[in-house]
Amino acid sequence: MGQKTNPVGLRIAVNRDWRSKWYAGKKDFGNLLTEDRQIRDLLKKRLESASVPQILIERAANRCRITILTARPGIVIGRKGAEIDKLKEELSRMTSKEIYVDILEVKTPEIEAQLVAENVALQLERRVSFRRAMKKAVQTSKDFGAEGIKIRCSGRLGGAELARVEQYHWGRVPLHTLRADINYGFAEAKTVYGKLGIKCWICKGDTRTDKAQPDKPGRTQAQPQTPPPPHPEPIAV
Repeated sequence: MGQKTNPVGLRIAVNRDWRSKWYAGKKDFGNLLTEDRQIRDLLKKRLESASVPQILIERAANRCRITILTARPGIVIGRKGAEIDKLKEELSRMTSKEIYVDILEVKTPEIEAQLVAENVALQLERRVSFRRAMKKAVQTSKDFGAEGIKIRCSGRLGGAELARVEQYHWGRVPLHTLRADINYGFAEAKTVYGKLGIKCWICKGDTRTDKAQPDKPGRTQAQPQTPPPPHPEPIAV
């Protein structure tokens, strides 16, 4: 009891999908896993200003499809697709495989935990007060419809001699409720005093509602009956 669990790993195959989708034997597994890590590190470095929370990788034979989720697709694509062509060439040279790149736009980056954590880290690197940065992140997520948010900063906050942990919490963030859609993000701020770690959890609501939940063994809670929809009125021609 009381042990911490990564919210993403806990919910995989329940209401979360894998970030990498491929199958390999024992000989190739380690090489492909390392390659995935290199692809993600390269893309995160190249697209640092493009607000990329997640990179999905799918493999089949000698082909690799990479899906980049971004809040700023224009930066990733570039003028007339120049930037995305450069990325494809670089990834092809690195992996020696046929590369396909897809771009998916993130509609609400304000409630994407990874982007919130990276935004707070960027502010801390610019010497903004950690309390101010965290409070602003909580308020922004609140305004954009999140059900709850928890954000935690740890390290030598404000240049203090001793490292400590500060946390802000608002709303509902149930980490043990598997049907809850918990978005998790982690980022590091490289300051003159050392690294600061930022963790963020955002609850977007429940992904599934059961029609009948068991109340006692052999019984189910009665659900209120909804009246049938009214007949549509005929349209005058």
